[in-house]
Amino acid sequence: MFVKAGDSKKMVDEKIKVIHYGLGPIGVETAKLVLSKKNLQIVGAVDISEDKAGRDLGAVLGLDDTLGIVVTDRAQDLFSSESADIVIHTAGSRIMTIYSQLEEIIGSGINVISSSEELSFPFTANEASAKGLDAAARESGVTVLGTGVNPGFIMDALPLYLTGVCKDVTTVRVERYVDAGTRRLPLQRKVGAGLSPHVFRERVSQKMLGHVGLVESLQFVAHYLGISLDRIEETIDPVVAEQAVKTDYFDLNPGDVLGIKHIAQGFLGTSVIISLDLRMYVGADDPHDAIFIEGNPSISLKVEGGVAGDQATAAILVNSVPGVVAARPGLVTVKDLPAPHFYR
Repeated sequence: MFVKAGDSKKMVDEKIKVIHYGLGPIGVETAKLVLSKKNLQIVGAVDISEDKAGRDLGAVLGLDDTLGIVVTDRAQDLFSSESADIVIHTAGSRIMTIYSQLEEIIGSGINVISSSEELSFPFTANEASAKGLDAAARESGVTVLGTGVNPGFIMDALPLYLTGVCKDVTTVRVERYVDAGTRRLPLQRKVGAGLSPHVFRERVSQKMLGHVGLVESLQFVAHYLGISLDRIEETIDPVVAEQAVKTDYFDLNPGDVLGIKHIAQGFLGTSVIISLDLRMYVGADDPHDAIFIEGNPSISLKVEGGVAGDQATAAILVNSVPGVVAARPGLVTVKDLPAPHFYR
């Protein structure tokens, strides 16, 4: 078990006890990874789906063996009956839909690490909620972190880290190009694959579709670089098929949406200081993650093929567990913790 920073002992020889909250594709991948860690122990699981609640977690994870842990849809009962160090929460992107869940976890005195994209840097768009969560976490003596591969790493934490060797920084530009055809069905649906351009734009306007967290990533970088931006511009456009394309889930015809081109830019006057260019569509050419920092010295970094989103999200959630359990109480960002690394 890890104890909070500031206490006389940081760690004793006990496993960190984990509850999984949300068993969608990312939650399942994360739970499987936790099972492989010698210093982590799953003690409970929560999911409201009728096809998961009441079943053994091993069956839900598709394992050959049972684990003796029954998935429940009654989170508070589990929190009250089971001692846990941390909840790994993978049950939603937007703070307004998960706020009550986070309150319940925090009120039970349990640390929480969440894949919620908006939680990665909530202090601007969700300022009131951020203040409420921070106050509740401090009162309960627990830590709350939102992280993932994007946001949480590729388009915010990693470029910020690279500026550590710069005497000066003029601009930051990040590209993430993802072939959505290689990803899970929920991701292909999230980027609008198979829709018409008209329906795509309607759903974007209703915030029912697209990547969540790009503006949060931009605000994260600007905040920690000490840049007070004059404005932020965000565009979300469809990438449309010019020829027939087939995935494991869709047969797409010319004119159908393949995915999104999502760009966020931060301005000082008329100059773009920070630019985040995210393209996630079926059949994307040259998938990669690339970071370009203009400064002294200038730096460029390209990850050929890009960082695999689903596996990397599960990994960064799990690898961040020790840091969260040991961190100061309150709502924190990845910048407040030691950089996560592979954790056995």
